[in-house]
Amino acid sequence: MSKPIEFLSPSRSRAVKPFLLLAAAAIALTACSKAKETRAPTPVAAATVPVAAEGTSIVRLDPALDAIIAPGAVLEKIGGDFGFTEGPVWYKGEIRFSDLTGNKLYAIGADGQKRLVMDKSGGKDVIPEGSYQGSNGSAVDKDGTVLMTQHGVRRIVRVKEDGSIEPFLERNGNGKRFNSPNDLIFRPDGSLWITDPPYGLLKQDKDPDKEAAYNAVYRYQDGKITAVITDMPRPNGIDFSPDGKTLYVSNSEPEMFVNVYDVSSDGKVSKGRRFITYPGPVPAAGVPDGLKVDSAGNVWASGPGGIRIISPEGKVLGQLKSPDPAQANLAWGSPDLKTAYIMAASSVYRLKLATPGKTPLYSK
Repeated sequence: MSKPIEFLSPSRSRAVKPFLLLAAAAIALTACSKAKETRAPTPVAAATVPVAAEGTSIVRLDPALDAIIAPGAVLEKIGGDFGFTEGPVWYKGEIRFSDLTGNKLYAIGADGQKRLVMDKSGGKDVIPEGSYQGSNGSAVDKDGTVLMTQHGVRRIVRVKEDGSIEPFLERNGNGKRFNSPNDLIFRPDGSLWITDPPYGLLKQDKDPDKEAAYNAVYRYQDGKITAVITDMPRPNGIDFSPDGKTLYVSNSEPEMFVNVYDVSSDGKVSKGRRFITYPGPVPAAGVPDGLKVDSAGNVWASGPGGIRIISPEGKVLGQLKSPDPAQANLAWGSPDLKTAYIMAASSVYRLKLATPGKTPLYSK
């Protein structure tokens, strides 16, 4: 027989209600706490703090450098054990660069891992030990391929995305073979400018295979190549001001200097003058080599003792130092162009910037 239903008296009902309300509140608080636990964000790993490579330093010669390289920034080594690093270019999220004496093209990605992009990148299967006959300067073209200089076979080639290559330029405006195209840069008007010292020739100017009458700076546009500067003994690094109206070219030897030129809308250069001169004697390594201009117009020029950061007015603001025999070149990288990648003989360094590098005409 079932037990009769017991109805609470009004007095008992009033006594139970506070208990029920407290129980309900406790359950609600427990549920809320669990919900908060479920929605708690996953802790974010702390960013890796760059560590200064042994023997490196940033010499601050003017307070204006702080706006370009923030105080506390360091040269971080991301690669080593190369022969002579050169020709860097930011491409598809990696820094690509040549080993000029090793005859190879490498890349280092965001994960810090080195990979071989191309063997025998200078164009020859075998090069003499210690010779500069590998590949050198590179620039991204409008179609997303890379134009790359080859010292070994004295030409410029187009490197396609699948790694295959095709000849691009092999002769100067007089129909003579290049000495060994070294560096190249696009001007904002789409013209390609090229330096052509004789470093890829084993005997340089005295090499019997030399055909060109001079070591020139060339301008290439619309299928025509023209020598625009022919009075520099060893033209090497090259870049333009952000507006393309000023040209900077380094000369490696016997005098060590960087020249600056005015450039007209039709590509003619004028008013060549010294931008910076380095005292001699010429060192065994570490001569004026590659240079780059940042978005504020500052010139980052390699030379004896390391890369100098120079204002558009010609004032040296600071200097990058490392224990390597030479800092030969650099390139801007990362999506915001706030990273400088330094090529320093056997080493590759990375430096975070406050002022971004100059945006290239073409990128990939």
